[in-house]
Amino acid sequence: MLHYRGRAKRVLESLGIQDYDRIRVRRGRLTYEGILIPRPEILDDDHIILKLDNGYNVGISLNGAEIELVKRSSIIKEERAELGRFDPRKPKVPLIVTGGTITSRVEYSTGAVKSYERPEELLDKVPELADIAYVEYVPLFAEFSENLTKDHWTRIAEEVYKMLKGGAEGVIIAHGTDTMHYTAAALSFMLRNLDKPVILVGSQRSIDRPSSDAVLNLIASAKMAAEGEIADVMIVMHGSPSDEFAYAIRGTRARKMHTSRRDAFQPVNEPPLALVSRNSIKVINPRYRRRVKGESHVFLDAKMDDKVALLYVWPGMPAELLSDVADRFNGFVLAGTGLGHTPKWIIPKIKEIVGMGKPVVIASQCLFGRVDLKVYETGRRLLEAGAIPADDMLPEVALVKLMYVLGHTKDMDEVSKMMRANLSFEIGSRISLRDFPPCWGVCNGL
Repeated sequence: MLHYRGRAKRVLESLGIQDYDRIRVRRGRLTYEGILIPRPEILDDDHIILKLDNGYNVGISLNGAEIELVKRSSIIKEERAELGRFDPRKPKVPLIVTGGTITSRVEYSTGAVKSYERPEELLDKVPELADIAYVEYVPLFAEFSENLTKDHWTRIAEEVYKMLKGGAEGVIIAHGTDTMHYTAAALSFMLRNLDKPVILVGSQRSIDRPSSDAVLNLIASAKMAAEGEIADVMIVMHGSPSDEFAYAIRGTRARKMHTSRRDAFQPVNEPPLALVSRNSIKVINPRYRRRVKGESHVFLDAKMDDKVALLYVWPGMPAELLSDVADRFNGFVLAGTGLGHTPKWIIPKIKEIVGMGKPVVIASQCLFGRVDLKVYETGRRLLEAGAIPADDMLPEVALVKLMYVLGHTKDMDEVSKMMRANLSFEIGSRISLRDFPPCWGVCNGL
């Protein structure tokens, strides 16, 4: 099948070239080689689209161009359902779609970002997926991630559970990047006894843009889901600004650290689980659950209390604010300064709230490092007031974990025990000097 028209179609057909064939195009002194991508609706009749080996898409004018076929595509060309392009003998990996930039394209007539309406619009952009896994497109909902709630997390967890119990070797979840780390944390607590990979993937730039990170992210996600030995909830996204590799980051350790860079997601307080290229998986962090072959024994535990808040401490923070929050919520996380400190005048209010049977968890807005409430007087007074230290958990992870814990118990002693227990690798026993970003290149040999 050839999704071109006019002059472009005539030229390609005269050379016997079809969609996804590997071709070489010479224009003057420049030579381009890559995969012929089906034409977008916006494209005129005098240009073709190549996906280069570095992952970038490039539009090339036919004027003065010499085109030759390099290699036939291995993808079946018949016009049929998208699933038919994939080999059912390969590992079954559903792609659950929830929305976000990775499932969107730019509508050039308006400049707006719009979701794809058909699965082939997304999957046709990444034909390499057919070489890795038997990918099933599963549209669940179409929401940008800033609109997601606890109920959306539950729907995702239920769908992942159903897919794993149905024989999937791994599951990919296409998700918006803004709150992906919240969803990853939620799934890490909801999917108990996990024994297959569950991958969240997104992109900073829509897949139809030349600088899109979606192609490598999807390929790396498929490799981790189909071939990787790590059975954890992970975020798989670019590990550098280029298309060299992606990081597989544990769901309870990942955070979006940049608004727009392609390598926006970084692990906090531990190394990435793995470095994933188009051709290989290199395990970096030995602390993980291993994939189990055959039937999955995962079980779903989706009880969560969404009446939980996250507040960042600031100089001059009024104590009365905590009363207002406690009136509306069943518990909250305070992202304190440094080792987990708060202004001294709010500590009596924290003690009062804890006395009401509402937990107050102290994280650090530093992100890297560990909360330690035994070093300074402020910390010791917070412990005396009944505050629960979050250890080395990210504030967002502490929030999601408290939602999970309060969904299971309101007993304050049990809440404290569960918050201090390591349920999904969200708490580490120690933090190495190697686990701080400026040290990555030198200390880890990456």
